[in-house]
Amino acid sequence: MTTNSIITVGRQYGSGGRYVAKLLSEKLGIPYYDKELLAEVAKDSGICQELLEEHDEKNTRNFLFSLMSGTQPFGESGSMYMDMPLNHKIFLAQFDTIRRIADEGPCVIVGRCADYVLRDHPNVLNVFIKASTEERIKRVIKYYNVDPMKAEEMIKKADKQRAAYYNYYATNTWGDINNYQLCVDTGALGIEGAVELIGRCVELRDQWLMKKDKEEW
Repeated sequence: MTTNSIITVGRQYGSGGRYVAKLLSEKLGIPYYDKELLAEVAKDSGICQELLEEHDEKNTRNFLFSLMSGTQPFGESGSMYMDMPLNHKIFLAQFDTIRRIADEGPCVIVGRCADYVLRDHPNVLNVFIKASTEERIKRVIKYYNVDPMKAEEMIKKADKQRAAYYNYYATNTWGDINNYQLCVDTGALGIEGAVELIGRCVELRDQWLMKKDKEEW
């Protein structure tokens, strides 16, 4: 299946969103960016990858200045970011890389405010992956081998962290259905079902956009 779409994937912790995104990229035969995005940001900006990983999708503006005191994490190519707070440097570096990747062609991008960054891009399909708390607890217990209380704690902490990051940098609200063209419940469909549904949505959208372009001509 060929597509021109850039699919952004927001996800609740424990919903399996990252796995859905990976399988979707394989199904569509297009690049996948999750942690892989950080390597691209490091190359583009000169910000060291270890620093990007440490603060990945974290709104840490309250202590970044003291953290970076006396430290130089940038290479020569990162000089354009030197005169701003570190949290803004990291976000804008990711912003630039996400835009560059999207301009290069179809791909799947997980998290990192990609739906907001690419809000004006004509080929973007924004997807949000969710599941009930009970389903997410089961998944976290299975994959991280923790007890139910710890699993619920992990879910609340991760969702709060993602929401804080997104809500700080975007004018939208994390998880708001108005931000997305498609919301998918993996608890209702399973991982494979979610992948099939999104893939079918991409196919129908590509067909509709092609028809729309012809009608405008």
